[in-house]
Amino acid sequence: MANLKIDEVLKKLTMTEKVELLSGIDFWHTKAMPKHGIPSIRMSDGPNGVRGTKFFNGVPAACFPCGTALGATFNQELLEQAGKTMGDEAIAKSAHIILGPTINMQRSPLGGRGFESIGEDPFLSGLGAAALVRGIQSTGVVATIKHFLCNDQEDKRMGVQSIVTERALREIYAMPFQLAVRDSHPGAFMTAYNGINGTFCSENPKYLDGMLRQEWGWNGLIMSDWYGTYSTNDAVKAGLDLEMPGPSRFRGEALQFNASTGKPFIHHIDDRVRAVLNLVRKVSSLPIKENGPESTLDTPETAALLRKIGNESIVLLKNDENILPFAKDKKTLVLGSNAKEATYHGGGSAALRAYYAVTPYDGISEKLGSRPTFTVGAYTHRFLPLLGNQLADPNGKLGMRWRVFNEAPGSANRKLVDELQFTKTEMHLVDYSNPEVNDVWYADLEGSIVAEEDCVYEIGVVVSGTAKAFVNDQLIVDNATKQVAGDAFFGSATREERGCVDMKKGETYNFRIEFGSAPTFTLKGDTYVPGHGSLRVGGCKVIDDQQEIKKSVQLAKEHDQVIICAGLNADWETEGADRSSMKLPGALDQLITEVAAANSNTAVVMQTGTPEEMPWLSQTKAVLQAWYGGNETGNCIADTVFGDSNPSGKLSLSFPKRLQDTPAFLNFRTEAGRTLYGEDVYIGYRYYEFADREVNFPFGHGLSYTTFGFSDLSVAVAESKINATVTITNTGSLKGSAVAQMYIQPKQTARVNRPVKELRGFTKVELEAGASKTVTISELEKYAAAYFDEERDQWCVEAGDYDIVIGDSSAVNDRTLRATINVPESYWWSGI
Repeated sequence: MANLKIDEVLKKLTMTEKVELLSGIDFWHTKAMPKHGIPSIRMSDGPNGVRGTKFFNGVPAACFPCGTALGATFNQELLEQAGKTMGDEAIAKSAHIILGPTINMQRSPLGGRGFESIGEDPFLSGLGAAALVRGIQSTGVVATIKHFLCNDQEDKRMGVQSIVTERALREIYAMPFQLAVRDSHPGAFMTAYNGINGTFCSENPKYLDGMLRQEWGWNGLIMSDWYGTYSTNDAVKAGLDLEMPGPSRFRGEALQFNASTGKPFIHHIDDRVRAVLNLVRKVSSLPIKENGPESTLDTPETAALLRKIGNESIVLLKNDENILPFAKDKKTLVLGSNAKEATYHGGGSAALRAYYAVTPYDGISEKLGSRPTFTVGAYTHRFLPLLGNQLADPNGKLGMRWRVFNEAPGSANRKLVDELQFTKTEMHLVDYSNPEVNDVWYADLEGSIVAEEDCVYEIGVVVSGTAKAFVNDQLIVDNATKQVAGDAFFGSATREERGCVDMKKGETYNFRIEFGSAPTFTLKGDTYVPGHGSLRVGGCKVIDDQQEIKKSVQLAKEHDQVIICAGLNADWETEGADRSSMKLPGALDQLITEVAAANSNTAVVMQTGTPEEMPWLSQTKAVLQAWYGGNETGNCIADTVFGDSNPSGKLSLSFPKRLQDTPAFLNFRTEAGRTLYGEDVYIGYRYYEFADREVNFPFGHGLSYTTFGFSDLSVAVAESKINATVTITNTGSLKGSAVAQMYIQPKQTARVNRPVKELRGFTKVELEAGASKTVTISELEKYAAAYFDEERDQWCVEAGDYDIVIGDSSAVNDRTLRATINVPESYWWSGI
């Protein structure tokens, strides 16, 4: 492969063969042509870990913290290390291409995939992504930057047109991609589902060819998002090289016929094939066997890196009276549904089967050396908690037994064709493969539980296909006879249907779920169901919220310190659906308010990927933002709460007070097939500062258990680059890490309205108590001072004075330093 002579191969390929190379053959692989020396290439999700080729019953992998958590580290060197480990994980999965990182922008906290992207600022996002790409590609694996362009919501994402000015598109939405190209040259781009101003991204020549390839000089491969190709000729001519997944819907015979009539011209097809062959050649040196096995790299080194990243991502939002860190010898109460659930990733492409996942409760217990008092306090789930890890299969193992048949339940002489065992009862069967199953097949999912107390137990079933849930042979949930559409499994499944069973302490209850594959789905005419369908089964005891809160308050009074594990999970923040509210679900706000009133030594640990409203903020002394922290989630939370890790994370997003305060509040949904980007360039802190709108916590904010001072700022412009040098001193008594953030602020009125200031660089440094270090943050003047001039369709750097602002957040405080540079003459530029 390394010696693949592309021009010679192109001459030998028939038109049929050329077209076959331009789409996948299945969900994860490209076409192999052995006689031409062209192997099949494997791809894998995703943005926070390498899942491998299976949604269903996949090989375990390292799960990294979510995108906003990676952004919160403000540590490019660490992200490069993360990328390298992702690349190593890909090689273990025999994958040549990672489908990540994601660098779309959080216009609103409601975006279903907001957690997946790095942050609300294009420089934080772009520089962070470039670091990840450098790390991934240092292993020979190709990174795929996505989703190009303006894929910033999930609502009707495959049909919506993003209506956005060219200036906002360039300054905000394209800039992270531009910086990644400039600083890391990712090997692949993935197009977005949506359109821009009337033309879908996968067939948009203005941005695929004009901007990406011509203006930026990038020469990698462009692939569609999965099922995001919508045309035959237009996509090929615009520059879309690879339609995914396969088999093709828009290429194949249709493209062959059109090419024979000159629509598109042969040279367009040759250009697309050349990009595919270039990528094949690029990954040729990898030690990967074609269609190779998938293995694991569950090593102490991987665990240590995941823990370091998780610790550096946690943001100490508030710590009044320095009540944190908590003492390990005090009587501790733990509350919250997230305490005993490992909420370690968001939903959709970010979901994977981790090597292991540490719950906050287990991490806290390990830290204390004993198991602290726990009660749930309040439920926060959207779907009932997964059933599998609560049950034992018929052989006594934790989990449930899955048995597959071609005959329907109740049929005589059913023949067993497959049997598996697993604890995660959430199964996306898009890639399930068994040569013995028919088009229509059935499965029984079985397990049992011994009731620990008298209770009412609720069961919930979501399905693409059909399903019925039985307990002790009594039908409890019927999600087969009458089905109602929902938004789970990328919008391809039913809503969750629920039913209840009365349980008595000490008695055994046998669960059986009867599943019918995708062709049995009664809603299949209304939605696309990939593969064999999907099934999700959950369950938990029914609680009285008010009684549970009263219990929590009483326990809080009896303990020295309280940790409330609050937030959301992958059901709320997921690909395929946006959220409808910024409020915490259920009675969680009431729980936090009343417990904090009962015990002032209460710390709230928030696990979300994006901001939530915090009506209880003034009544709580300590709040941590812990995101979705990957495998080591619980250990990182415990490390930080008890002081074994000094928090150094900085917010990668502004945390507004309420949804109505957010810049896209009036424009964050699809109406008449379009979404208006009415806030223009004013997203995140750019809006809050320009509109003088108060927030709970500003972009870049994050406290420490020690203190820092900034001094001796000097700024110089040399070789077209702004260099800001500053001394950082640890003025406290503990070792810790500080982040210096560099913003630029025009001192005169520009020809267009501009944000008050904009991030243009950052650096992170670890210091012993009392130590100092001088650091330099640099950025090209043409990037730092520019805005996009729509009249000239070029970047403009206006003459005048600019303040270089150095601080530890976007908010100005007593540590903020300023220096001024001068641009003597206006100039315009294009390119990279």
